[in-house]
Amino acid sequence: MAEFDPPAQQRRTRPGKRRGRKSASRGKPKGARPAPAASATITAGPVSGPDPQPVEAPVASMAMNAPSPVVSAPPPPIEAPRAPWQKTPPFHRQAYAAIDLGTNNCRLLIARPSGDHFMVIDAFSRVVRLGEGLAQSGRLSDAAMDRALGALHVCADKLRKRGVHLARSVATEACRRATNGEEFIERVHRETGIRLNIITAEEEARLAVLGCHILLEPGCGPAMIFDIGGGSTEMVLVDTSDAVPRILDWQSVPWGVVSLTESIGPIELTPEARAAAYTEMRGRITEGFARFAERVTPARETAAVEGGLRLLGTSGTVTTLASLHLGLPQYDRSAVDGLIVPTASMREISQRLAHISPAERVAVPCIGRERADLVVAGCAILESIFDIWPAERLGIADRGIREGILRSLMAAGGLGDRRAAETAQGKGVLQGKGERA
Repeated sequence: MAEFDPPAQQRRTRPGKRRGRKSASRGKPKGARPAPAASATITAGPVSGPDPQPVEAPVASMAMNAPSPVVSAPPPPIEAPRAPWQKTPPFHRQAYAAIDLGTNNCRLLIARPSGDHFMVIDAFSRVVRLGEGLAQSGRLSDAAMDRALGALHVCADKLRKRGVHLARSVATEACRRATNGEEFIERVHRETGIRLNIITAEEEARLAVLGCHILLEPGCGPAMIFDIGGGSTEMVLVDTSDAVPRILDWQSVPWGVVSLTESIGPIELTPEARAAAYTEMRGRITEGFARFAERVTPARETAAVEGGLRLLGTSGTVTTLASLHLGLPQYDRSAVDGLIVPTASMREISQRLAHISPAERVAVPCIGRERADLVVAGCAILESIFDIWPAERLGIADRGIREGILRSLMAAGGLGDRRAAETAQGKGVLQGKGERA
């Protein structure tokens, strides 16, 4: 796990050691100490604004008990070394951060622990289209990398200003597929200090489940969680008999809203051409998930008998379509996150969007120009998922990988905090039980 390492011109030195400048502590009252510099370990949505937002989900590690090729999660990052004059703040005051650089978006979330949950203190999201043109060239374009770097510079500034204690930054399908993905990762580290980790599809699925599973409807039997990304889509079958779901089976296909749209290419402005393109998109997704659909047939039958099929989705596609279902004039996370909608309504909206012209889609509230050319692919993916897991209702999650990362970091951080307290208690330093309530 690599540390957050700001470029040389941004690095801070110990107060009082800079030549040609006054000591940062000069003139302060005796005993005063400078504020700790922001240090964060970085190894590896839109959540609106910097206002604190509680996320109601347990801080817990994701249970994994699935057949190969599911792999265990990587070890949690360790805290960056602190200077002697810096004190590590107590667990509940530490800031943790997660960066998710996807094929279409760059997202940051910074939060502090709050009981068994966490409180968001800062957030950032920007459409960067890192995977633009990847399907044709196999490489990340210079323009796409520049857009992503611009967003990551903003993230690096926020990490420093918020004094982040631990962080993890991940890159997904675009960097996995690009021949120059590793080269881009090195450039990001060199220019921003952020060490991105290109995670596997397995880890991407695990983090998505960990980030949003709390929004699954209560019930018995296996449930399905899916994540429609820019460059890939993951479906994960989970057992919810325990507090944290156990992954039973999963599948990732290299079709997301960007990759699927680009694979089809330009579509003629006729109703017939739009219908044919949509049918082609549906066919590619169905083929990609064919073996998974066959494997989960027994689980689907079991779930139907034990209380009905449960389905939860996290993506810009499902949150956008849920907004249209509600008739919102503009996107409102508080109205959408945790919403349960009839799948029949989502199918109807998908069909309508797939068959109207691009200009008409631009005019639809909550879509606009940024999503107008991508939402059709999202609709095709969503309808294909409904065919595989034909639930009557769909849970909507405006949360996922970033929240999963934060819970993993906080679980590791809280464990370290408790162990330190127990050690101190054993040495007679602490009074009482020495464990945080």
